Amino acid sequence: MLHTDNPTTTDAWKKLEDHFAQLKDQHLRDLFKADPQRFEKFSFEVDGTLYDFSKNRITEETLDLLIQLAEETKVPAAIESMLRGERINATEGRAVLHTALRNFTDQELLVEGENVLEEVRDVQRQMKDFCDRLHSGEWTGFTGKKVRHVVNIGIGGSHLGPQMVTEALKKYQKPDIEVHFISNVDGTDAAEVLRKVDPETTLFIIASKTFTTKETIANAHTARSWFLETAKDEAHVSKHFVALSTNTEAVSKFGIAPENTFRFWDWVGGRFSLWSAIGLSVACALGYDRFEELLRGAEAMDKHLKNTLMRQNIPVLMALLSIWYTNFFEAQSHAVLPYDQYLRLLPEYLQQLQMESNGKTAMRNGEFVNFQTQPVIWGAAGTNGQHSFFQLIHQGTVLIPSDFLAPVNSHNPIGEHHPMLLSNFFAQTEALMKGKTEEEVRAELEKKGMAGEELEQLVSHKVFEGNKPSTSIMFDLLTPHALGSLIAMYEHKTFVQGVIWNLYSFDQWGVELGKQLAGTIEEEILGNKEAEHDSSTAGLIGYYIQKRK
Repeated sequence: MLHTDNPTTTDAWKKLEDHFAQLKDQHLRDLFKADPQRFEKFSFEVDGTLYDFSKNRITEETLDLLIQLAEETKVPAAIESMLRGERINATEGRAVLHTALRNFTDQELLVEGENVLEEVRDVQRQMKDFCDRLHSGEWTGFTGKKVRHVVNIGIGGSHLGPQMVTEALKKYQKPDIEVHFISNVDGTDAAEVLRKVDPETTLFIIASKTFTTKETIANAHTARSWFLETAKDEAHVSKHFVALSTNTEAVSKFGIAPENTFRFWDWVGGRFSLWSAIGLSVACALGYDRFEELLRGAEAMDKHLKNTLMRQNIPVLMALLSIWYTNFFEAQSHAVLPYDQYLRLLPEYLQQLQMESNGKTAMRNGEFVNFQTQPVIWGAAGTNGQHSFFQLIHQGTVLIPSDFLAPVNSHNPIGEHHPMLLSNFFAQTEALMKGKTEEEVRAELEKKGMAGEELEQLVSHKVFEGNKPSTSIMFDLLTPHALGSLIAMYEHKTFVQGVIWNLYSFDQWGVELGKQLAGTIEEEILGNKEAEHDSSTAGLIGYYIQKRK
């Protein structure tokens, strides 16, 4: 059962406020100096990945109080409720069971009397059979040619997860299959992808649970029309289109054969759906066995979440640190900085995962929050970010906690590139922590022979406050297993945050209003109806209608 109390009323929250007042002016330099064992105390290795929390602005007392907060907000019970399949997504009356999609145990998991694991296995067997036929060449297009291009058409969770994973695991990609993604309803997105592919050798995956998502269906019909310009016969659609959906009637009407429709369930939220049939494009790119390795990596993190004490529980600690910075230091954003080019899309993926889940103002009890919830997630691959926005993190006026991620070993060990990359990874976290004092700056400038007014003009510009928190995450190699574990960790972090903030993390009502208004405006633009708007919106619509060609 999930708690429904305002977290700010807990005893732990009040103690954390007092503790923050005592700790907020302490510098990380001094914390490291006072405790030479700090790294050993605040770092943990789980399933081959190291999580170093020691460069965070915490003490053991901080952790004790944060753990107390998790206990008072019933985090352990909430984890059990989720894993048991209880309807914790109460606003939609649904269970939340993306963990069932990567559950390889022999146990039963009953939802409304049905063992959902059997249903999951059925779809996984269907996915494996499909991928085997695709990669062996048994599946051919309407002219008998083997499929060379797979185009995933989806949006949101049906796009961001598969695209990020496909890019991250490019080193494992099948050599004779190229995967593309269309998501934006902007016609340019479809046009640019279709320009790269050939109708005879292209397979389209239409990813939409309801098969009514406007952007996805618009792009699907564009792809269908493009395909039929060459294929002519609508019967050929069944050889070049498959669907990930529960709306079999709409899928059949589109021309997709029932046996080429892959189902999933209402207990799979969009941004948590990568592990379901939505991951078919990943399995097509890598082969089903690699996709299963991804699932098993996520399962390992699920077991860690379930079986590990909160003091060593990585997703719980990640969530608690975020709450520490968001609600006590009043940090409004969080940077995710992968020092791995393959993970360059991870920040974009995490934006949806975390911001759509916990960007909420209403608590479970229906009351509005009186505290800050989800910070803005952003970032870019290192070392690119160092030459872009790191100046703000180092010397800006806002506190930006950061996650730094890096592989110990590179898939592409060219020359000294990887040691150079990791030297920057280590240096940036150290620089953010230590900073550079005025005394150190003066000594440095004097050593260069600078003095007097010239020196004084430079000193303040070269001072770094430091004391900027970061978490370092290092894995041996970016394998499917390691990536699955990492993604699942961020999923569970997001869930635990929502539990403590007393939010429903698995709905997204905030995206509905814009959709409703867009439907009305589209009809207005097409001349099918009239609508009233504020003067700005009316003026913009009028300008468009007047100027369009």
